[in-house]
Amino acid sequence: MYLVAIIDWYSRYIVSWELSSTMEKGFVLRALRKAIASRKPEIINSDQGVHFTCGDYINLLKEHEIQISMDGKGRATDNAITERFFRNLKWEKIYYESYSQPKEVYWAVRKYIEEYNNIRPHQALGYKTPDSLYNRLISSAEAI
Repeated sequence: MYLVAIIDWYSRYIVSWELSSTMEKGFVLRALRKAIASRKPEIINSDQGVHFTCGDYINLLKEHEIQISMDGKGRATDNAITERFFRNLKWEKIYYESYSQPKEVYWAVRKYIEEYNNIRPHQALGYKTPDSLYNRLISSAEAI
């Protein structure tokens, strides 16, 4: 299974995610569209994987006037927040359980992301949850 997650770096909130059993680009484009529909980001950062360098992805960002930021080749530390999320997901959930069906992986990832966003306090956020900061940002923006 392949997972893409779009993360608000300030709050660490998982804005959108998609899971796929194939490496086709459609699931990445769906996740990006959902993120944009939720709240249009100013900048999207990614690695230089084939999904993020394809014309459809680049054109979708340009169509919505979103700045493109890509990590240097072989520079996982450029995207440390996202890499840390994937590492935690794997070591805290995926590697410790056995899955026989794709839907089991989907539900495990969904539950993990819900807990990550809404319940789990983050040390880097002053022990607040990503949801509390992300929603405060939205409330502040609406007040302006």
